[in-house]
Amino acid sequence: MNAFYNKEGVGDVLLVRLQDQAPDPLRAETSGDVTAIRDEADQLAGFNLFRASQYVPLDAQGSVELTEELLSGLQNALNQNDVDYTLEVDLTPKFVIGYVKSLDKHPNADKLSVCQVSTGDAELQIVCGAPNVAAGQKVVVAKVGAVMPSGLVIKDAELRGVASSGMICSAKELAIPDAPQEKGILVLPEDAEVGTPFPVKG
Repeated sequence: MNAFYNKEGVGDVLLVRLQDQAPDPLRAETSGDVTAIRDEADQLAGFNLFRASQYVPLDAQGSVELTEELLSGLQNALNQNDVDYTLEVDLTPKFVIGYVKSLDKHPNADKLSVCQVSTGDAELQIVCGAPNVAAGQKVVVAKVGAVMPSGLVIKDAELRGVASSGMICSAKELAIPDAPQEKGILVLPEDAEVGTPFPVKG
């Protein structure tokens, strides 16, 4: 689930996406302050919540951080507007400190590396194109479901035939002020604690 809010550009409307890749055709149906967007199988692909600030606290511009408070407010909004749907959302941090355990050359692409990255509670295979990635580094990992400051949503992917779950991030991709312009991932100090959240502004 991803939520977006831009009061100046769109008005007091919270846009909520529930499916990463909703198939066409989609249809919309409005009930009170909620316009539900459903796919061909009648599954809820997303919804727009009008008068959103009346239901949930919002001070974001762009991607909205998912919290227990926000989810509770959204669930109440759905219930009050007679939309029969229960929100089930993974609230674990999507940007975390990872450790590159090993690295191999991509079998089908000279400039790509296949990295095995520990995030503390899991080991992820991530295909990375950064020239400075190396085994033994502490890095920032955007897990599947993360929304980058650019608005890009991180998904499971296959790059040149190799599965990749997540992204190892550069300072520029994380919108860190004064980020270097040259290509390369952000390498963190050795004492960075693997698995801890990394703060990212949407």
